[in-house]
Amino acid sequence: MASPETGVLAARARALAVLRIRSTALAVALLPAAVAVVLFAGRATGHLGAGPGWDLARWIAGGVAVLSLLLAALVAVVVARARPALSPSVPISEKSAPDLYRLVRDLADRLEVPAPSAIALTPDCDSWLEDRTHRAHGPPRRAKGRADGERRVPEAPVLVIGSPFLWWMRVAELRALLAPVVAGTGPSAHPDIAAARRFIRGLDAAVAVSARSRRRVRGLPLRFVGRVARLLLRAGREHATIMERAVAAAASERAQTVDYGLRIVAQEQVGLAYAGWDRLLTRVALPAWRMGRWPSRLDAGVVSALTELSRRDRLADGFASRLGERPACDLLEEPGAIDRAASLLAARLFHGGPAEPGPDWSPVGWNQYPEEVVDRKWRLEAARLHRVLDNLPATALPVAPPVPAAPAQDPAPAAPPRPYARTAARTPGHRPPDRPPADEPATGSLADEPATGALADEPATVPPATGRHEEQPPAPAPGPTLARVIDRLTHDACAGDLVAARLGAEVEREEREEAARQAARGTSPQDAAIGVAWGDGMAEGGLPLFPLQPPRTGRELLADHVTAMVCCAAVDTAGATPGLDWLDGPALLVDGARRSDLGRPVLSLVDDGDAEPLRGWLTTIGVRPEKPVRLV
Repeated sequence: MASPETGVLAARARALAVLRIRSTALAVALLPAAVAVVLFAGRATGHLGAGPGWDLARWIAGGVAVLSLLLAALVAVVVARARPALSPSVPISEKSAPDLYRLVRDLADRLEVPAPSAIALTPDCDSWLEDRTHRAHGPPRRAKGRADGERRVPEAPVLVIGSPFLWWMRVAELRALLAPVVAGTGPSAHPDIAAARRFIRGLDAAVAVSARSRRRVRGLPLRFVGRVARLLLRAGREHATIMERAVAAAASERAQTVDYGLRIVAQEQVGLAYAGWDRLLTRVALPAWRMGRWPSRLDAGVVSALTELSRRDRLADGFASRLGERPACDLLEEPGAIDRAASLLAARLFHGGPAEPGPDWSPVGWNQYPEEVVDRKWRLEAARLHRVLDNLPATALPVAPPVPAAPAQDPAPAAPPRPYARTAARTPGHRPPDRPPADEPATGSLADEPATGALADEPATVPPATGRHEEQPPAPAPGPTLARVIDRLTHDACAGDLVAARLGAEVEREEREEAARQAARGTSPQDAAIGVAWGDGMAEGGLPLFPLQPPRTGRELLADHVTAMVCCAAVDTAGATPGLDWLDGPALLVDGARRSDLGRPVLSLVDDGDAEPLRGWLTTIGVRPEKPVRLV
């Protein structure tokens, strides 16, 4: 664009094209009424002939006119009353961030555009202007010096800022990044552009209202409104798209006079912040959300994640040196409280958690994350894996080929194979687990479970035993051990697929129960209580609005659960500790260092049934797989 004014003129031309579509729709709705008026007026003045044919035409035109006016009134009422969707955000009052408001107003003065009416934060790596002048979003601000009955002027758009930017970017970088966004308030104040945007947003909200209706009687007229709104949206889509591009081009052209060189550096930080924010949500926050805990300092955590990324990635090398400058979060009076609110909103958007903390939805700090999230996650998954193994059909381990009879002086005969649900299958190359005496209960959650079905009735193939073996009491049922998992996946060719399928069914059932609990909590009342307005069609389809990860396959679930079982055994028998990696989430720490080489041995066991790489890894760490582990 040659100048900002050129872009505004181009945007205004497209806005007028959108408004012409609205005028055309209104003219089509009024056309039958106009024809009826002409016919009745011609009969009254005598300019049109009288007769049965003319009378019939007049009454038909009158009926069509009444029906057309009723339908037009229905469409107009629904479009006017529908609430345009709002971006979920945390409102920031001027009292809680006076320095931030001052920075934005100074920026607007330098750009010679109106200042935004308010500021809000959203848990996303983006910034934009949002029109919130609809009557459902609050009354418009009266102009100073006007009486109550006089005309009111609409508010300027609200500036929505991505919360990770405030914690990662420096003050100067944030000002340079917001310059083209704030410059967009100039074109937004143009009456034609504002009217075109309101018309498009009203149609969009009307489509959402019609799609949400499920009643037969009420749904029929709303479906008609939805079809009309979609028709008008298709007609004005191209004009509205070009209008918004022209507005963005005009704002960018105007912002080139303010911190243009620093904006290039800030744009690099946007990409880096997005990468760190995505890893933090998917690898760190999501495991906690699935357990009913939500990290209360996500924005502060993104700084640690990006610092770790800059340490690992040579492309990001040097970005952490900026941390000595003043961060943009210093512009807030209480950054911790705002970070907590943004973290709770992020959990609601990306996972679908409740709108307020509760007994089953409590915050967790980064210091408590390893013990309260990582360790508990591992033990929950290990317990789920053993529940699935308990419910599998009985499958005896392969019997070794017959061995010649041992000499009489040999006191230790070979151990017989037993049904899997009653004994812990030993891992070759490892010592058998220590068992308690017969009069003491075995340790672990499986010791109290009686054998059922075919497991209890199936006889074990026992070779002739010597006198010493007959004197030994029967071994009690073992606790949950890693050896049991390894042997079942190694010796049973069908166990991997069966366990993966049942784990998928178990996780799916738990997710359905959680979705039912979320639906029972409701959305709108809780959100209204904390000041979050969604608008029509935003949250009615169910939360989360933006799921972070696609559903995991059965093999991926099995690998995750086997990894969790290995980590539990390492913590309980080898002195390892749960830890937090800012980019990869839960981590196993051995002697204070993270072990990141567990994935390949686990995949070898899960995919190929080859346990040797995992056994070698366990031997290196000093893990004893025959020892029972503690489950939740």
